[in-house]
This record gives sequence, C-alpha cells and structure tokens, in this order.
Amino acid sequence: MISNQILQKTIDGLNSIAKVDLAVTDQEGSILAATFQDAIQYSQPAVDFAGSHAESQVIFGGQFFKVFDDQQLEFVVIALGEDDKAQMIAKVACFQIQELIVAYKERFDRDNFIKNLLLDNLLLVDIYNRAKKLHVDIDAHRVVMIVETGGHKDGDELDRVRSIFGGKSHDFVTAVDEDNIIVVKQLDVEDDYEDIEKTSRMIINAFADHNENEIRVSYGTIVSEIKDVSRSYKEAAMALDVGKIFFKEKNVIAYSVLGIGRLIYQLPLPLCRMFIGEIFEKKSPDDFDEETLSTINKFFENSLNVSETSRQLYIHRNTLVYRLDKIQKSTGLDLRVFEDAITFKIALMVVEYMKYMEEQDF
Repeated sequence: MISNQILQKTIDGLNSIAKVDLAVTDQEGSILAATFQDAIQYSQPAVDFAGSHAESQVIFGGQFFKVFDDQQLEFVVIALGEDDKAQMIAKVACFQIQELIVAYKERFDRDNFIKNLLLDNLLLVDIYNRAKKLHVDIDAHRVVMIVETGGHKDGDELDRVRSIFGGKSHDFVTAVDEDNIIVVKQLDVEDDYEDIEKTSRMIINAFADHNENEIRVSYGTIVSEIKDVSRSYKEAAMALDVGKIFFKEKNVIAYSVLGIGRLIYQLPLPLCRMFIGEIFEKKSPDDFDEETLSTINKFFENSLNVSETSRQLYIHRNTLVYRLDKIQKSTGLDLRVFEDAITFKIALMVVEYMKYMEEQDF
C-alpha cells in the first residue's frame, strides 16, 4: 500500500537528522528501502526475525523491529547499531511507518467511498454510515468536476490535479476510468460558480505543456448534501459530452449553461432524423454552403437584426435580405420570423448532435 519511494523518503529524513542508518524489508526479506550499501546482507536475518515470536531483536549489530497492520506483519525495520540511540531511532521509524499505514488506509477507504458514491453503488443508509466513519462532512457544499486530459498520457495527470488542491483532506481527486480525473471539491459557504470557474482555469493551466484542445474541464451544479454528489457527477459528465458537440471552442463548460443542448442530447437518433425530415424534407441544413451557414450564424448572433448583421458581414443590407429570401425559398423558413428562426436553430443543433453520435459509433 505504501510505495517504496515513500519508505525511502521517510528513513532518509530520519538518517539525515539522527545519523543512524536504516533499512526496511517485507516479510520475505526483500529490501524495500535503505540508507546504506549492502543492506541485502540483512535480508535472511529479516526473514528469520519475521518468523520468530519476538517483536524486537538485536542481530548482526542491528536493531530489528516489526511493524504491524491490523495484527498482520507488514514490515521489518532495521537500525544499524546496538546502542540506545539506534534502538530509539528504530522505534521512531516504526512509529512513522505505522502512522503512514493508517493514513494510507484511510485515504484508500475514502477514495473507495467516493468512487462508489459517484457511481451510485451505495444505499442511502450506507452513505451516511460510511461518511460518519470516515469523518466526511455530510452537509458540506460540494461540486464535482471532470478533467479530460486527452489521448496522450504522461502518467502524472492525477498528481498534477492533486497538486492544485494542496493536499486538502476535504477535497477528493480520483479516477473512475482511464480517460478522466474526477474532483469532488468542497466549497466554502461564500463560494459560487465564479470560484469554480477560476479553479477550472487553474486545472487547465496545470497542463500548459499539453495541447490546449486536449484538456477539458466540466462541472455540475453545487450540492449541499453528500447523497447528491452523484447527481453533480452525472451533470458534469453530461456537460463534458454536450460541450464537445455544441461548445467546441470552450475548454471549460458548466452544466448550467448547456441550455437546449442538454435536451437535444437526450433525444434518440430516430426521433432526430424524423424531425429533420419533417422540417426540411429531403434537404438538410448541413447541405448549405459555408457562406450561407456563416450568414445564418451571424444573423442569430445579432438577435435577427438585419442592419447589424449586414454591417458585421461587410455586405449591403439588400444582399443580406436576398440571402435570407433564398434560404426561405429553399427551406420554407423565414429566419426573420422568430418562430422559424428558432426551428432552424434547433435543427442546426440536432444535425450537430447526430453527426457527433454517428462518429462515436465508428
């Protein structure tokens, strides 16, 4: 559970302070960490000591101590020297490693709890019982964020995201699959969506050496009870998918801004095809040339204002009217009429959704 690097760092720190050489082995005598050369010579003595009933022993000029995890022997600590100083440092090392075992077990249990909470694998009574046991605040305000790091993985993505939260025990950073990192962030009472947006930007900046188009962050709504964390997670997951369809230019997307895209995303494809066929018969809005689509989008951006749209497109007002008339003849929809404009806008979004879903099938 505890990595060899952590064990090495622990005994290196003690060695630099007390000037006593240390080594740590497992039950089979494998050297996991050491501050001196030729530690392998203590491998067999460690095996013999592990099999004995003694909890401490002096062998070959070294102090041997056992470290247990729930009465199960986990490590053997060796401190070179037969004096009181070596004995004391060995005991300190055992205490440090024992505390690390407890901390790592609690962290593992908390991560496991959060993963099951996100995936709706817990009954309501289990949520509150386990939260209480793990000292997780059940009434804190939280939001779930999903970080998609793209196809190229360096292996340090989880550590990069964790570094942003400074090891805060009330924030959880974990992964439920190979593609995404999940952040369950606890919020202060005064925190709002603007603060979440800032945190999302910090995460994006942590991957400044990556292609900016590969990194995306989505987040759900703020929840005030532990049982609702899974809802915020599902919202963040939907925001990540919907954002790829309708908000390609954004690398941070909130569930609250999805608008009608959220509804379209939940439509079955046969119904979408039926809708496009009824509105446009044999023609699809995707069949228009780039100039026509650019005109339509700019017209929508300017709230159907002919004068402002023609000004921004650097064309005469009559030219814009001619293009709109041409679209009306082709589709039967007059984009200057609000109801027709809404129908056309939805149709464009439905086509985008259909193209995205069809690409996912390949």
